[in-house]
Amino acid sequence: MDRPARILLLVLACCCASLFFPLAAASRALKDHRHQGFNASASASGAIDNPRGNGTQRREAFSLLGCGSSGNPIDDCWRCDSNWHNNRKRLAECAIGFGRNAIGGKNGEIYVVTDSSDDDPVNPKPGTLRYGVIQSEPLWIIFERDMSIRLSQELIVNSYKTIDGRGANVEIAHGPCITIQYVSHVIVHGIAVHDCKPGGPAMVRSSTTHFGWRTVSDGDGISIFGSNNIWVDHCTLARCTDGLIDAIMASTDITISNNHFSDHDKVMLLGHNDDYTADRAMQVTVAYNHFGQGLIERMPRCRHGYFHVVNNDYTEWRMYAIGGSANPTINAEGNRFFAGFNENSKEITKREYTEESIWKSWNWRSEGNLFLNGAYFITSGAGSGSVYGKASSLAAKPAAYVGELTLSAGALLCGIGFPC
Repeated sequence: MDRPARILLLVLACCCASLFFPLAAASRALKDHRHQGFNASASASGAIDNPRGNGTQRREAFSLLGCGSSGNPIDDCWRCDSNWHNNRKRLAECAIGFGRNAIGGKNGEIYVVTDSSDDDPVNPKPGTLRYGVIQSEPLWIIFERDMSIRLSQELIVNSYKTIDGRGANVEIAHGPCITIQYVSHVIVHGIAVHDCKPGGPAMVRSSTTHFGWRTVSDGDGISIFGSNNIWVDHCTLARCTDGLIDAIMASTDITISNNHFSDHDKVMLLGHNDDYTADRAMQVTVAYNHFGQGLIERMPRCRHGYFHVVNNDYTEWRMYAIGGSANPTINAEGNRFFAGFNENSKEITKREYTEESIWKSWNWRSEGNLFLNGAYFITSGAGSGSVYGKASSLAAKPAAYVGELTLSAGALLCGIGFPC
C-alpha cells in the first residue's frame, strides 16, 4: 500500500474512533443509569436513592450524547448553558406539550429561600418557602443551599410562581406537600417530593390576603386542583399517602415531564371522578418520564379528557400502567414498556368498571410503542384520525430513543458554572 493510501486510512480510522468512543461512553453511562433506576429504593434516611446520586455521571452522558442534540427538546433548550444559574428564567421558554404556555414567575423577582423551617402556616416567616409561594406578585423561587423541608401543613401555591431547585439538593418530605389550587402559571422544577402525609384539619394561608380552614388533605405529592398552565419538570417523587401527582376538578393545560417515579401504588390520577364532566376539557401531556421500580398502577389513570402519553420509559407495573374510565381519549406514542415477570401483569391498559361493549368505542391509541418482556397494549376506538387532535401536543420520537430521552429523568444535580 502506498504512503498516501496509508495516510488516508489513518485519517479515516481516527475519525471513526472520535465518533465511536464518545458514543460508547454514553452507552455505558446509559446502562449504568438504567441499572441504578431499576434498583432505586429508599435509603436509611428515607431519601430517594435514585436520581441525584449519579448527577455528574448523567451530566457527562448528556454531554457525550451531544450537548443540545439529545433529542429531548426541554433539556436541549437550556441544559448546555454553563451560565444557567444567571439565566434561570430561560427555563420558562423551554416547556412543551399542553403546559407549554406556563410561565411561572418569569416576569417577577428572584426570591431566595434561606430558612427551611415551616413553623406557622398562617403567618410564615420571610425567607421560608411558604412565605414565597403565597405572595401575590410573580416570583422565581430558588434555594440558598441544600434543604430538607418538612411542612407543617400543605403548601398552597399562588399563581405565577416557579419553585426552582437547581443548584441545591431540595426535598419536601415527611409531612404534607404541595397543593396547586384554583391558580394558574405554576412551574415546579428540580426538587424531590417523597413520603408525603395528609395535613389538616388546620388554618392555612393561601395568599397574603387570605387564610382559611383546611380539611384533611389526601397526602398527595403534588395536588393540582382547578388550575391551568401548570408544568412539573425534573422532579423525583416516591412513597406518598395517596397520589404522587394528581390533577382534578377541571385542571387543564398541564405538562408532566422528565420526572422519576418510584416505590408507590397510585402514581398519577388525571380527572376527579366519573360524574365530574367538567374534566372533559382537561388536556395533559405526560412526556419523557421514567416510571421506575416499585410502581403498581395509574401511570396515569385518566377520566373524560385528552391525554398525550409520549416517550416515557416504563420499568414495570404490578397491576397496570395506563388506565381510565368515563371515556377518556388516550394517545400513547413512542413509549418503552418493559413488563415485570409476573405473568398476570403483562397488560399495559385497564378500563375501570366498564363493560367491553362500552369501552370498545373509547379512543385509546398505541402508535410506535416498544413492547418488551411480553408487554401488550389493548387499543380501542379509532386507530388514527382527527379524534386524536386534542390528545396530540408534540411530535413523538421513535421508542428506540427513549433511553436517551429519559436519561436524566428526576431532579438534576446542577453545578454552578457548568452545563447542567
